[in-house]
Amino acid sequence: MLLQKIAPLQKWAKDILLLIIRLWIANIFVRSGLLKLAPWDATISLFENEYHLPILSPAIAAILATIAEIAGGSLVLLGLLTPIGAFILFGITLTIELFVYPGTTDHYHWMMLLAVLIIFGAGRFSADSFIFKKK
Repeated sequence: MLLQKIAPLQKWAKDILLLIIRLWIANIFVRSGLLKLAPWDATISLFENEYHLPILSPAIAAILATIAEIAGGSLVLLGLLTPIGAFILFGITLTIELFVYPGTTDHYHWMMLLAVLIIFGAGRFSADSFIFKKK
């Protein structure tokens, strides 16, 4: 009986928690992507001198990272195609952890939160909820 009364509260709590995770993660990545836009020369220099990604040229890596951070972060922010946006951001974070700043605990925390969004989606306070309503 008590569990039946608590169940709706748990659903609301889960949805609020998913919203908080989305807003927090989106803030990190959208801001990072927007900071890369100006001045662009400084961004290219950062990829040439500090990030040292394998295979990709610094210019291509800078373009891809900027687009991925803004696009993935915006999808997560809106709760639109959230698992896809979160997967993009997970890939960026894993790349940063493996090749740029290994051992940074923030990245592990981000990846755990992104995994939550990949697995559970955006929750009821999202574009996904309105577009893909269960009937």
